[in-house]
Amino acid sequence: MTTTAPSRDDLVEAAGKLVPLLRSRALWIDENRRLPQDVIEAIEASGLLRMQVPTQYGGYESDARAFVDVLAEVAKGNSSAAFVLSIYSSLTWMAGLWPDEALDEVFAEPHVRVTGTTAASGKATRVDGGYLVNGSWGYNSGVLHAHWKITAAMPEGPAGETLPVFALIPVSELEIVDDWNTVGLAGSGSVTTVARDVFVPDHRVISGADFYQNVSKSQVNAAKGAYRVPMLVSATVMQTGQLVGAAKYALSSFLERLPGRPLTYTSYPSQLEAPVTHLQVGEAALLIEDAEARAHRFADLLADKIRRDEPWSQDDRVFSRVQIGWIAKQAKQAVEILAAASGGSSIFRDVPITRIQRDVHATSLHALITPSTNIELYGRSLTGLEPNSLYL
Repeated sequence: MTTTAPSRDDLVEAAGKLVPLLRSRALWIDENRRLPQDVIEAIEASGLLRMQVPTQYGGYESDARAFVDVLAEVAKGNSSAAFVLSIYSSLTWMAGLWPDEALDEVFAEPHVRVTGTTAASGKATRVDGGYLVNGSWGYNSGVLHAHWKITAAMPEGPAGETLPVFALIPVSELEIVDDWNTVGLAGSGSVTTVARDVFVPDHRVISGADFYQNVSKSQVNAAKGAYRVPMLVSATVMQTGQLVGAAKYALSSFLERLPGRPLTYTSYPSQLEAPVTHLQVGEAALLIEDAEARAHRFADLLADKIRRDEPWSQDDRVFSRVQIGWIAKQAKQAVEILAAASGGSSIFRDVPITRIQRDVHATSLHALITPSTNIELYGRSLTGLEPNSLYL
């Protein structure tokens, strides 16, 4: 089965249509620590879940630039929704590395949602025909509405085993621990999952070596350039847009509240007239513009390398890590400037800026996004030292 993929503009337009609903549900999302069913249904209807479904299953296999712009648009409505959609997108792409027999199962669901974690906090015991998986995994963003989960577990075998195996497990076979009580990205529902003697057949398990080296076990997908991009490069570029969009939302909401707001305890009858406001808005806008331009360059670089079928060197992989780190730093700085300029009335829960501030802060703390970690990694590379991370 194949379908005609919408254009990038069409996908961005579809994302934009979600914004009013996402904004209207923002307080519910934070209070209930998950996305509501009407938001899930609207995302399904938008077609955005098909952006990384393989074309042989009716998906679009959209390029990275489309993801940047789509997730930026969704983040203008709600950062938790954008974060969950970024996870569904990147993990749906990762699922394409499994054998076709497994893909036939996963993509039988027309609106499939795949989540997962790469932390190997479980054990996999070899049994006839597959593995028994046991363990507990935290930070499972979007799992409350997901159908499948990519789960990493260390195989119980010869001493010295250093790489996990990766298993595709139906979410219905896992236990959910409702422990996601956070001040940022509250609606991502990134709860803990637990496996107790879950049997996973061989065709739904791939080795860590194949997973990290992007050796696609799908005969169909192995021929596609997009599946030869390093796993963490694809996942990284997909997630830059949500940071840009959140910062854009912070700026637009600040400007909407600006007219008629006095600068209390000063002689300015309106904050709009104060030079300090002009400096704050100008600096924030420039940071956002630079972050968006970097995200676009990053996405275009990935597309160019796919088109030329170029290999990814270690330096290329390090460079990709620092892109999202620097984008996160710029987006966070822009939001902090605007939050500091928003006045005492901004602490009310129906004012978006403090929620955006908390969400961008939480996103920036993700281990693969944290600016300081990624900038250090890049600096090591520039000085000729080997990377201090295997996550490239």
